[in-house]
Amino acid sequence: MTTITAAASELEVDLDLIRRLDRNGPRYTSYPTADRFVEAFNAESYRNWIAKREIGGISRPLSLYFHIPFCSTLCFYCGCNKVITKDRSKSGQYVHYLIKELEMQAALLGEGQRVEQLHWGGGTPTFLSDDQMRELMAATRKHFRLVDNGEYSIEIDPRKVTDETIALLGELGFNRISIGVQDFDPEVQKAVNRIQSEEETLRVIHAARANGFKSVSIDLIYGLPKQTLDGIRATLQKVIAADPDRLSIYNYAHLPTIFKPQRRINEADLPSAQTKLDILKLATNTLTEAGYVYIGMDHFAKPDDELAIAQRQGRLHRNFQGYSTHADCDLVALGVSAIGKIGPTYSQNYRDLENYYDALDRNELPIMRGLELNADDLVRRAIIQALMCHFEISKESFNIAYLIDFDRYFAPELAELREYEREGLLQVSPQWISVTPKGRMLIRNICMVFDKYLRTKQEHARYSKVI
Repeated sequence: MTTITAAASELEVDLDLIRRLDRNGPRYTSYPTADRFVEAFNAESYRNWIAKREIGGISRPLSLYFHIPFCSTLCFYCGCNKVITKDRSKSGQYVHYLIKELEMQAALLGEGQRVEQLHWGGGTPTFLSDDQMRELMAATRKHFRLVDNGEYSIEIDPRKVTDETIALLGELGFNRISIGVQDFDPEVQKAVNRIQSEEETLRVIHAARANGFKSVSIDLIYGLPKQTLDGIRATLQKVIAADPDRLSIYNYAHLPTIFKPQRRINEADLPSAQTKLDILKLATNTLTEAGYVYIGMDHFAKPDDELAIAQRQGRLHRNFQGYSTHADCDLVALGVSAIGKIGPTYSQNYRDLENYYDALDRNELPIMRGLELNADDLVRRAIIQALMCHFEISKESFNIAYLIDFDRYFAPELAELREYEREGLLQVSPQWISVTPKGRMLIRNICMVFDKYLRTKQEHARYSKVI
């Protein structure tokens, strides 16, 4: 067992406890989770809720998410919605339809809506040509008002960009960059079909900083085939030397029955459960000793990074892109499979290009399914958000905000939490539920207690392991 004190919080890594309590569960980028969405919530339902946004004369600022699904090569571990192709003409057609969807959303919302956040994810967003990126950003600025101090981020595959492209992204207004690394070990890279040198990665980081990007984030994955403690130690040393502002280290979920590319991974090459835990402990120790603050789940940040500051100030939020500093935004999602949030609703676009294009050809928003949250969903969502972001909740604040008696309303959940309290994961008082340093690595377990949709083993089997 290891105890580490960081600038914002304490974190205790108890491998025996993690081993015993590890189970399948959601990542809670939303509550209810996307698998609860229903097709009865459609484009008409979405339009009706858009119309209610400004009731009372107050509307939230917006966050825009663009999903760019194209990749020129296949990474075997990937579970994202993607289209593998080397045909660059496909992106031109896609941008045409993205802009049409953008225009339809602007017409519904009203031109010139304030945007505080914008994110291009994928896939590989820089699969788009430079001219296509210019075209898409120009259309965005034509219909929406991007504020000067906004957070505008993009995911980057270092193997697919030049210094000139990074300079262009800076010119277009991007100020945050997320770089996929996963692991620098050549054997691991070969096993997952992602050959990426340290030099390529460092070149992109240098170019981003030279072009005014205020934040660089690096993504790692643990649990990949051929991974070893020595290999991860070497990767972490190289990553820390690159001095990113944020780091994420994700648990690889091997679900080949759900994600077909994973069938190309030799299961015999996957590290054992114990090795995965040892890697997690090593990574956590190494990153916190290097000065990074544990934000939650898989995320670390420098103490002066906006995520760490937002957590200390109680402003941290979690959405479909992970942790965020903008809690009060409505999320407008564009592109195949993209998920948005307007008021007490979620909506998701069609997952395949054919249906996505077909809906837009019919001048219909390409919404496949969604959900309107009821009062119970809303209070549980707020509890899960607070736990995921701040590791504690005030019962009284929920009594006031949601007009409930917390102890009575959540009596079954509080009884279930007693087991975790005995394990030392949390403390329950008449006023507070506080997650201990030992419980922070298992925050998903604690959140699952408040998920009314998880009541059977069959339900848990839908999800990946917590650790």
